[in-house]
Amino acid sequence: MRVVVAEDEAIIRLDLVESLLAEGYDVVADTGRGDEAIELVVEHSPDVVVLDIKMPGPDGIEVTRRITAERRAAVVILTAYSQRDMIDAARDAGAMAFLVKPYQRDELVPAIELALTRFREFNALEEQVAELEDRLEVRKLVDRAKGLLIDRHGLTEADAFSFIQRSAMSHRRTMRDVATDVIERRMAP
Repeated sequence: MRVVVAEDEAIIRLDLVESLLAEGYDVVADTGRGDEAIELVVEHSPDVVVLDIKMPGPDGIEVTRRITAERRAAVVILTAYSQRDMIDAARDAGAMAFLVKPYQRDELVPAIELALTRFREFNALEEQVAELEDRLEVRKLVDRAKGLLIDRHGLTEADAFSFIQRSAMSHRRTMRDVATDVIERRMAP
């Protein structure tokens, strides 16, 4: 698993990198600045990013927002601040897990695994939603095309659907394309 670490305190960053390497993670890059963290994520495409909240350049909240807006990686926030508003801001920005400094090494792996699992689940749900939206759009087009075939050509609903289905199969096209052609008067029985 590929990891980018962004922590402005060099000693903590070095400890994080050592801990991650000892746990079998591939630390592909580390930095102490938020702007560099974004560049490193784009360059290295890690699975997980461990970010401090307070860093020079954009802070960890803004970096998280930019990384998660493009679904680039799971984000674990590392912070000395355990105030509720800071945690809420990080969560709202897209962070999937949190570690409060000083963290214990045995907390690091569970936080990373939790973030990665949540990130993968979120991506899978977004893909399912996109697929369902697409299927609904096709259904609406087919229903509209059926209605037009019924109105224009006096077909029954079953015959209109059968026409669209047979046309799609015989011309090796999608039902979406055939329905669009029917709607735009490029195809008729």
